[in-house]
Amino acid sequence: MHAAPSAVERPAAETLAELLGNASIEITVREAPALAEAAPLLPAGTGIYVPSLPSRPLASSLPLLADLRARGFDPVPHVAARRVAAGDDLPAFLGRAVRTHGVHRVMLIGGDESVPLGPWRDSVHLLESGLLRDAGVREIGIAVYPEGHPRIAQEALRRALESKLQLAAAQGLGVYAVTQFSFAPERIVALLAELHQHFPELPVYVGMPGPSDPVQLLRYAQRCGVGATRRALSSLGTRIAQLMVHTEPSEQLAVVARYAQRHDNVVGVHLFSFGGVVRTARWVNQRVSALSGAVVG
Repeated sequence: MHAAPSAVERPAAETLAELLGNASIEITVREAPALAEAAPLLPAGTGIYVPSLPSRPLASSLPLLADLRARGFDPVPHVAARRVAAGDDLPAFLGRAVRTHGVHRVMLIGGDESVPLGPWRDSVHLLESGLLRDAGVREIGIAVYPEGHPRIAQEALRRALESKLQLAAAQGLGVYAVTQFSFAPERIVALLAELHQHFPELPVYVGMPGPSDPVQLLRYAQRCGVGATRRALSSLGTRIAQLMVHTEPSEQLAVVARYAQRHDNVVGVHLFSFGGVVRTARWVNQRVSALSGAVVG
């Protein structure tokens, strides 16, 4: 389970160090060969998420989950409800992930398919089944959206969040939220404040892009349906070089840290590596090292 820090205001360096010390990152199956280089840069126990890829069956991530656990990390597979195909054996996948590879939590998302590939219409439907609990999963991450969802109304998102929290509690599952990335800091802070008001016990990891380049950011913003971010990036046109302020996470991290100094629902950050897991791991390593000196000094 995730314990939220004290709400008492703390020095900025201490808050930044705490958020980065509890950072998680992502690595796809395609990036698995890069793990050997990234692993020494990250502390043992780091949560490393393995996204669900549309073109690959669930079982294809099992070797990567095994490698992550063997290296001392906390492997967190994505389970995208609408992407679980009829031919995927979800109970078998979860059973192996939990019993053999030490998985204790999953990132439960709906998936972007317009028509479900299998029996699950959304993440609430899958959670209702009890499959996660029965497989031995102890905690779930759920997605929340600073800029809304491109295909789901705000009220529907709110009802789904409430349903997930109720279902998780009824099944004895821990639950935390991970925000979709955004380049609209006011949207991030507004969502964090809203969650703090309505769901004060819900721990939140703030999603933000790892170090990247403007073209990558625009492509992923378009793919992920990040509305205000996508419009902002597109409007830059030939001035896209000005986006360089967003290609390194420190600015966003500082905004989140200022919020976290006075609120207790943010427990860490989640870095979207966008295919650059080594680059992201190196950035985390360098920032944690620098902040450790600042806190001690």
